[in-house]
Amino acid sequence: MGTADVEAVWRIESARIVAALTRFTGDFGLAEDAAQEAVAEALVSWPLASPANPAGWLMATARRRAIDAIRRRRVLQGRYALLAADPAVDSAVDEEIDPDRIDDDMLALMFVSCHPVLSPEARVALTLRVVGGLSSEEIARAFLVPVPTVQARITRGKKTIAAAEVPFELPSAGERRERLGGVLSVIYVIFTEGSTATSGDRLLRPDVAYEAIRLARTLAALQPDEPEVHGLLALCELTAARFPARTGEDGSPVLLQDQDRRRWDFSAIRRGLAALAKASTRGLGPYGLQAAIAATHASAPSVEATDWDRIVVLYEALGRVAPSPVVVLNRAVAVAMASGPEQALAIVDELIASERLPGSHLVPTVRGELLARLGRRPEARAELELAARLCANQHECSVLLRKAAMLG
Repeated sequence: MGTADVEAVWRIESARIVAALTRFTGDFGLAEDAAQEAVAEALVSWPLASPANPAGWLMATARRRAIDAIRRRRVLQGRYALLAADPAVDSAVDEEIDPDRIDDDMLALMFVSCHPVLSPEARVALTLRVVGGLSSEEIARAFLVPVPTVQARITRGKKTIAAAEVPFELPSAGERRERLGGVLSVIYVIFTEGSTATSGDRLLRPDVAYEAIRLARTLAALQPDEPEVHGLLALCELTAARFPARTGEDGSPVLLQDQDRRRWDFSAIRRGLAALAKASTRGLGPYGLQAAIAATHASAPSVEATDWDRIVVLYEALGRVAPSPVVVLNRAVAVAMASGPEQALAIVDELIASERLPGSHLVPTVRGELLARLGRRPEARAELELAARLCANQHECSVLLRKAAMLG
């Protein structure tokens, strides 16, 4: 077995191993460290002798590392005795590596990683590390931050959880529902960064986006009766379905009206529509409404044939349940397509007057497009040039400058 094989097994099994060890040691940080030590040992030993049961090998090795750490600390002696001597525990641990089993430990792990005592950045880093199985290097690459920054976030996160004495247990149904929004927002942040990178030289980071989809699928399996979980999964699937057509061979963005819809991933569209149907059972929440908008795009043969009136109505509904300036801006784009640019420009100008999106490149981007459609070319060019100055993504910036230049 080579490095790639070890990484593949780790990516699949790491969350289950960390969850099982956390339940038995009662120490989230210790469990994660022990699991990391186990995979480091696997990288050395597996190329020499491949284990018959790789998941079981990782679990057993991580368990030994946890016991060694407890012995060194000379604390938690009751836990040590339980782990080291109780045969019932051994059989329970063996059950944890059943590849077909998804249980409450996994769900508890997600809620601990996204606990409200943590900063948003720490929640994302911990979730990707302990639930997603990504290395610090992979997380740093995904979010374009230094590796030491990621490592510091993870370390501080584990210390914060320990200091707050966050129990490793599944929250009560009521508390789980209250905290579910936080878990969903972490997955959404991860997906959003993958689908449109905030900075750097790549528009898409598919590996990051697909990791978010994997997390959303796991959560949907663990929380099948929560409509918004399925709504988020639907949104991610339907958005990712367009990835193959969103960039050219050189990585430059391809706008929606120019995309070859034959290249869209129709399997992802089917999965997204199925998830949206589950989300619709008790009325659509914010993620479900966004998924419904994405579904309207996915079902249209072209931009011109898109049901823009329906999209306007959906954005109006989204603005009522989850008001934000970005929703207002997106509604303006839909209004422009449904009713013309003049009405949409009034919405954007009102948004600017309220100063609700200062410093965002999105506002001058939309305003520039609307002014261009109204024939106000000098104003449009100035807006698009402003948008380019504010945009941190190199590919998006180049598109904006190209559009500005065409307005002469």
